[in-house]
Amino acid sequence: MNVLFTLLGDASFPAWAIALIVVAVLLLIMLIFLPIPTWFIAAVSNAHVSMGRLVGMKMRRIKYRMLVDVYIRARKAGLEIDIADLESHVMAGGNISNVVNALISAHSANIDLSLQSAKAIDLAGRDVLNAVKVSVNPKVIETPVISAIAKNGIELRVKARVTVRANISRLIGGAGEETIIARVGEGIVTTVGSSETHKEVLENPDLISKTVLKKGLDAGTAYEILSIDIADVDVGRNIGAQLQMDQAEADKRIAQANAEERRAMAIATEQEMKAHTQEMRAKVVEAEAEVPKAMAEAFRSGRLGIMDYYQMQNIQADTAMRNAIGGNDDGSDNKPAKK
Repeated sequence: MNVLFTLLGDASFPAWAIALIVVAVLLLIMLIFLPIPTWFIAAVSNAHVSMGRLVGMKMRRIKYRMLVDVYIRARKAGLEIDIADLESHVMAGGNISNVVNALISAHSANIDLSLQSAKAIDLAGRDVLNAVKVSVNPKVIETPVISAIAKNGIELRVKARVTVRANISRLIGGAGEETIIARVGEGIVTTVGSSETHKEVLENPDLISKTVLKKGLDAGTAYEILSIDIADVDVGRNIGAQLQMDQAEADKRIAQANAEERRAMAIATEQEMKAHTQEMRAKVVEAEAEVPKAMAEAFRSGRLGIMDYYQMQNIQADTAMRNAIGGNDDGSDNKPAKK
């Protein structure tokens, strides 16, 4: 730059050369700071973009080259869109390339998809390009193995394939694949559970498909169900028999607990009776211990004589002899029954 100023200040230097140098410097500045190549490419591609807009994009640090390329691609595909709409979507954090590709695919397949709808779908977090592809080429969703039990207690393991097509108009706010799988699983469980036997389902697996399709499972979702095909049906466990066995085992344990309770009560009653018997024996022994004292007192007071005592002894001896002869050692007069 100092050399340039020196040459300009030199009176012997030609004026035309100075003018040529100034023009060259100005052109160099323009090439550095103005997006002339991008503007020129847009102009020759019949997708005119003003220089002011390009400079504004550059100052806002927008990837204007990528944006212009996407705009050119859209114009070449016959889309009537404004680059200002694309710029606003980029500033909002959207994937403008995905949106334009989706618009081009929808336009080619005669699918009604506006730019505003595509931008809203993209900003909602959904893959708008993939949605258009699924709308053109239906997608197959495979459910996990679903366990269902018929009325006779036999378990069936069912696996289904659901063919769906994206519904562009319901992509915003519509439920996804998880809801479809959950609803199909619910329909399979309901259909198998309402069957009298598992053989009915094995003989007519299409019964599940027909019943599930009648429920309108795609309501409120981003997909339209085209068909539900049963891929596999396997017979599982006999849940009814297992439940009966579990119930029998539970009843057995309850009966054992009740029997143990009655046994414990019987043992407690027996212990109580033994304690009562021991108590009564203790009282008898205590009463027998009072007999000699009473007899002694009767002798001292004269209420019992010696002869009376001997007579009482004779009676007791006679009673004991009778009991011995009769076979009763407990003093009762009852004789044992003859065999």
